[in-house]
Amino acid sequence: MKLKFLGTGTSQGVPVIGCTCEVCTSENPKDSRLRSSVMVTTDEHRKILIDCGPDFRQQMLANHEHTVDLTLLTHEHNDHVIGLDDVRPLIFKSGKDMPLYCYSRVGNEVRNRFPYAFADVRYPGAPAFDLHEIENKPFTVLDTEITPVEVIHYKITAFGYKFKKLAYLTDAGFISDTEKEKLNDLDVLIVNCIRKFDPHPAHFILPDVIALFEELKPKKMFLTHISHHLGLHDIEDTLLPSGMHLAYDGMEINF
Repeated sequence: MKLKFLGTGTSQGVPVIGCTCEVCTSENPKDSRLRSSVMVTTDEHRKILIDCGPDFRQQMLANHEHTVDLTLLTHEHNDHVIGLDDVRPLIFKSGKDMPLYCYSRVGNEVRNRFPYAFADVRYPGAPAFDLHEIENKPFTVLDTEITPVEVIHYKITAFGYKFKKLAYLTDAGFISDTEKEKLNDLDVLIVNCIRKFDPHPAHFILPDVIALFEELKPKKMFLTHISHHLGLHDIEDTLLPSGMHLAYDGMEINF
């Protein structure tokens, strides 16, 4: 299987509008971070999108991706769902509703934000979604077993997802001991890290993820959902403990 980072940025993206810091003005492509999303390619070459934010169209074009077989949503914040309208060309091409897998709460938010996609009589150009409400237990789709990992994001629960020995967690500020048991013996753990020092009410910061790395001991850890406050990629990446890396847009991992 393969995972490709379509975006590794926070809700504002990097560069941030109006910001002139060294990260936002960097000419290194690794310092440009679209909103966080990944594409997982299964053993059968099927495409699983995790989250569909406002940069979805740009991400698909830039990465020469042409299909999405299903979409997993981590939670309902706009930087993770508001691009769903741009899935329309894929729906029209396939002639099938786009399958969405998520919490029931998230599904309700999708219905509220895209009511025209669920109307009894839809406008001919409207998207169409096939909502599947999932719980915190493994399920199999496209011949692939997927294990949700529940995390706390400020005051709401969100899902990360585990495939084989890779887990993708974004927008986490706390993980219970019970959920951490799912993260033992990983080859790859991908986790959000919004900045270096100042505590954040909803997201891990660098000391948090270093502690998590030392506790869970994955073979490799990659950081995503990165703001401009974390620093320049090529500098900060060299300062991380051995086995930890900053992810960047377009990066691929085989697992």
